[in-house]
Amino acid sequence: MKRLASFLLMLGLAGCAGLGTKLETPHVAFVGLKALEASLFEQKLEVRLRVQNPNGIELPVKGLDVDVELAGEHFAHGVSAREFKVPARGEAEFDMIVTANAATALFKILGSDSKAREAVPYRLKGKLSTRLGLLHSVPFDESGTLPIGSITEKKGRKAD
Repeated sequence: MKRLASFLLMLGLAGCAGLGTKLETPHVAFVGLKALEASLFEQKLEVRLRVQNPNGIELPVKGLDVDVELAGEHFAHGVSAREFKVPARGEAEFDMIVTANAATALFKILGSDSKAREAVPYRLKGKLSTRLGLLHSVPFDESGTLPIGSITEKKGRKAD
């Protein structure tokens, strides 16, 4: 029994060694936003995101859970089970559907001065689910600005 436990422990440690000692958090960025459906209380939006992988190994993503803030206000939440791969030291873009209650964020954006309406600060917080051995999810928390003109544009290529 002790031999079996020792063997399983060594096997587990060998699996962890294959990941390397340090896996850097991927960078997730907003690329664009497109309205799909809208009602007074809820909106369905297609969000285009870019995942950049700073690591020397391919990142096999099996899903994503994301909360979106615009102008400091909660804007949307989405979960995607779409699988794709981000090449080592590369990037991939993909679309996902999020559900929003955009009223609060939109009122804040519209109430700001005209310069602040040219680019809206955003925050993406969530986790990437992966197929990397024992590392099943990788948290991320990214901020940036989204030009208002890009909200209705679709850019780039889809992830493979």
